[in-house]
Amino acid sequence: MRLLLVIKKENVDLEKQVNKLNKFLVLNKSIKAVLTLVLLGSFSQIKAQERVPFDQGHKYILADVVLTNKISFNDQTVVTFAGLEKGQEITVPGEEISSAIKKLGKLGLFDEISFYINRIENDSIYLDLDIKELPKLNNVKFVGIKKNKTDALIKDNGLTKSKVVNENLITTTKNYIENKYKKDGYYNTKVNINVVQDTATVNQVNMVVNIDKGEKIKIAEIDFIGNEKISDKALRKAMKDTKQKNFFRILKSSKFIKAKYKTDLEKVIASYKEKGYRDARITSDSITYLKDKNALSIKINVEEGNKYYFGNIKFLGNTVYSDQLLSRYIGVKKGETYNGVLLEKRIADKTKPDGEDITNLYQNNGYLFSNINAVEVKTVNDTIDFEIRINEGPLAYFNKITVVGNDKTNDRVIYRELRTKPGEKYSKELLVRTIREIGQLGFFDPEAIDPKFKNVDAAAGTVDIEYNLVEKGSSQIELQGGYGGGGFIGTLGLSFNNFSARNLLNKEAYKPLPMGDGQKVALRLQASTYFQTYSVSFSEPWFGQKKPVSFSTSISYSKQFLNNYITGSVDKDKSFNILTLSVGLAKRLTVPDDFFVLSQSISYQHYDLNNYNTGLFTFGNGASRNLAYTIGLSRSNKGVNPIFPTYGSEFSLTGKFSLPYSLFNGVDYATLGDKEQYKLKNTVDQSNQVDANGNTVNIGDYIDASGNKVFNYQDAAADPALVDQKKFNWLEYYKIKFKADWYTKVYGKLVLRTLTEFGFLGAYNQDRGVVPFERFYVGGDGLANYSMDGRETIQLRGYPNNSLTPINSAGEQIGATVYNKFSMELRYPITLKSSASIYALGFLEAGSSYADFKSYNPFDLNRSAGVGLRVFMPAFGLLGIDFGHGFDALPGQSAPNGWETHFIIGQQF
Repeated sequence: MRLLLVIKKENVDLEKQVNKLNKFLVLNKSIKAVLTLVLLGSFSQIKAQERVPFDQGHKYILADVVLTNKISFNDQTVVTFAGLEKGQEITVPGEEISSAIKKLGKLGLFDEISFYINRIENDSIYLDLDIKELPKLNNVKFVGIKKNKTDALIKDNGLTKSKVVNENLITTTKNYIENKYKKDGYYNTKVNINVVQDTATVNQVNMVVNIDKGEKIKIAEIDFIGNEKISDKALRKAMKDTKQKNFFRILKSSKFIKAKYKTDLEKVIASYKEKGYRDARITSDSITYLKDKNALSIKINVEEGNKYYFGNIKFLGNTVYSDQLLSRYIGVKKGETYNGVLLEKRIADKTKPDGEDITNLYQNNGYLFSNINAVEVKTVNDTIDFEIRINEGPLAYFNKITVVGNDKTNDRVIYRELRTKPGEKYSKELLVRTIREIGQLGFFDPEAIDPKFKNVDAAAGTVDIEYNLVEKGSSQIELQGGYGGGGFIGTLGLSFNNFSARNLLNKEAYKPLPMGDGQKVALRLQASTYFQTYSVSFSEPWFGQKKPVSFSTSISYSKQFLNNYITGSVDKDKSFNILTLSVGLAKRLTVPDDFFVLSQSISYQHYDLNNYNTGLFTFGNGASRNLAYTIGLSRSNKGVNPIFPTYGSEFSLTGKFSLPYSLFNGVDYATLGDKEQYKLKNTVDQSNQVDANGNTVNIGDYIDASGNKVFNYQDAAADPALVDQKKFNWLEYYKIKFKADWYTKVYGKLVLRTLTEFGFLGAYNQDRGVVPFERFYVGGDGLANYSMDGRETIQLRGYPNNSLTPINSAGEQIGATVYNKFSMELRYPITLKSSASIYALGFLEAGSSYADFKSYNPFDLNRSAGVGLRVFMPAFGLLGIDFGHGFDALPGQSAPNGWETHFIIGQQF
C-alpha cells in the first residue's frame, strides 16, 4: 500500500509562464495550507483528509527523491537544482518543498511540477517528483515576409532547433518583430504565433509566425501653431528624423518613429534657442491617423517667448587657463543674440569627440575630472548674464592600459600603436588618436573599438583604460576571369595582411598560416594565352621592431607574346619580358606632426624585347633599363574606418627620379641620327626590283626615308629603331605627382569626399626627349590587367578605359605626360559591419590628359557624373560597380560619350 500526499502542483504552460502559487496549497506563511492525506493502507496513526496547518507541519529526514517521469535531464541534476539533499531535515508541508518548486519553475524548462509522498518510515520520508518538460522547438516557419528576411529574424530571436518553447519566448519574439517593423514605418504590424505539436518527434513543437505588416504609414503633414518668429518650413527642417511626405526628398523617408519624434521635438526647441528664444516651449502636440490617406497628421503648438541677448560672461574657478583664453574658446560677445545651443557646444561639443571646446581643452591636458557648467546668474529685461563655473579637479594619469579581444593579432602589434601610455598625463586627444590608429591597422572592426574607463580614482588621480576590440578577417583572395585584349585573362591573388614571418619554422603557428605580427605578404598570378605575370611582395610596418619605420620589397616578372587580336594567334618566338625589383623604407615623422610620413624607395626594371615589333615602341629588339629613386612626403589623418573614412584628409607629394645619364655618358643625342651606326639600312631582299632612281637595293644598303638607295651614309635617313634603342637604353626622366583627399561629414552619416590629382612626366635632356615609358593613361575604371611599359592608369568614370589618352597622327595612343583630375563624391553607409561593409555613392568628376606641358589646360576637362555601390568583404577586398555618364566627346569624336558601366575590384576611387 502507498501513502499518497499531494504537496504541490505547479503549471507552467505556453499561455502564461508564471509560478501560479495561488492555485496550490502553499501560498505564503500567512495562508493556511490544506494537505490531503489519502490513506491507501492501514496506518492507524494517520487520519484521511486530515488538515495540517502550514506552520505546524511535521519534520522528517529526507530519505530519497525519485523522478517518476522520463525526462531528458539527469535525475540527480534536477534534484540538485531543486535544492534538496538526502539526509536533510524538511518540514511537510513547509518552506523546503515550496522553495524547491520555485527553483525548478524559475529554470523555465518544465510544464508541471508535483511532489508526492511515497511512504514514511519512522522519521524518514520518501518523495516522488512528477515533472513534465516544456516542449522544444523543432522548426520555425514565417508567413507574410520574404524568405531572405527570415534568417535575420531567426538569429535575432534565437529561434534555434531544440530551443525551449515557453510563453516568454513567444512574447519576446512577437514584441521584437512588431517593434522592428514599426521602426521601418509599418505601424500597424500584427504578429500571431502558433505552436503546433510535431507528430514525428517526442516533446517537440513547430512554430508558425504569421506577420501582417500592413501598409507603411508615413507622415502626410506637420503643422506648427503659434509660431511667428520662425516659419513652419524652418521648424520642419530642424526635425532631422521626422519628415512629412515630399516627392523630392531622397535621403530621408517620412515614416513615423515615436522615439525619434520625441528627439525631434527637442530639436525644435533647440532651433528656437539658437535664435535667442530661450523660453520657447511646446505646449502640446497631437498625432492623428488619416484613414483615407493611411498617413499621420502631426500638429505642434509652440509658445515662442521673448528674444534674449548675451550679457556679461564671467569665469569662476579657472586657475590653469586665463579668462582671455577661455573667452576665445567661448567665442561669444556681450550684446550678441542668445544662442543656448552654441554656448553648450563651446563648453562641451557632444557631437565631436575632438571638438575645440573648453572641456576638451582641459581633458587634453590631464584634467579628466574637470567639470564645467554655464549658469544664468542675472536676467535684466532681455539680457542674460552668465557665470562659467569651472571645477578643474586634480590632474589624472593613465595607470593600467590593457587590450582585450585580439584573438589572432599579437599584443605587441597593438601596443606599439597606442598613444596612451601608463604614467603619462591623461589626454582625451591621445585616446581618440589611439582609436584611429587601431582602426587603421585593418585587423579589427573599427566600428566596434570601445575604450572602457576602469578604476577611475579621483583621489589617486589615476584611470585604467581597457580597449575592447573585435578581430575581423584581414587576409584576402582575388579570383578573376574575363575577356580582354583578344583572349581570356585569369587572375589569382592572395594577400595575407597580418602575417608573421618569424613563425615560419614554428609548426604550431600554422592556422593555416603563421599570423599575428602585422606583416603583409601578397602573391599574384595573372595569365592568358599571350601573357603571364607573377609577383610577390612583403612589407614590415615596424622594421627592427623599435620605431615606426616600414620596410617593403617586391619582385615581379612578366612575359608577353606577340598576339594578333583579330585572328587570336600567338607567336611565342616574339616576346617582351619585364623584370621588376624594388625595395623601400618609410618613416613616420614627428615634425610638423606625427601624421607625416617620409617614404623612399629604389626600383629597377629590365625590359627585354625579342623580335617584338608593335606600334608600342619604335624598336623590336634590344633592352631598356629603368633604375629610379622615389621619394614621397605624405600626411594622413583620415579615420576612423579605413574603408569608410568620415573625417580627416590625406595629402601626398611624390617624385620619381632616374639618374641624369646625359650629364656623364658623353652622348650627343641631338646628332645621334647623323652617325653611321644609326643610319637606316635595307633589310628586305629587293634584288629583282629597282627603286625610284632606277637603282637595285640590296640587303645592307643605306636608304633614305622613302626606301631609295643612297651611296653615302650621310645621305641615309636615321634608323628610328636604332636611335630610340640608344636613347632609351637607360631610361632618363623625372615624374612628379600630387594628390589631395578630404573627407567631411555633411549631415548624419552622409560623407563628402573631395579629391584632386596631378601628374607630370618630364625629361632632363630635351634632345633625348620624354621616355615612352611611365606615362599616364586616363579614363575608365583604372584597372590595369597588365602593363608592359610602366604606365599608370588613372580612373575617370563615364568613359571607356584609357580613352582620354593622347593619340598620334596614326590614331595610336602614346600616353600622356601631364594629367589632372578633380572628383566630388557623396557617400552613405548602408552597413559597416565587419562581415561586410556596404556604402552607396554619387559622384561628379572631371579630368584630362595632355601629350606635353605646352598643350596643358587645366580647364579643358572631360566631365562625368554617376552613382555606384561598394561592398567590402574581408576575404575578397573591395568590390563595386559604377554607372557613369560622360558629358564630353572622346578624342576624335563629336558626340558626348554617354553611359558607361565600371566594375571595381580591389581599389577605391
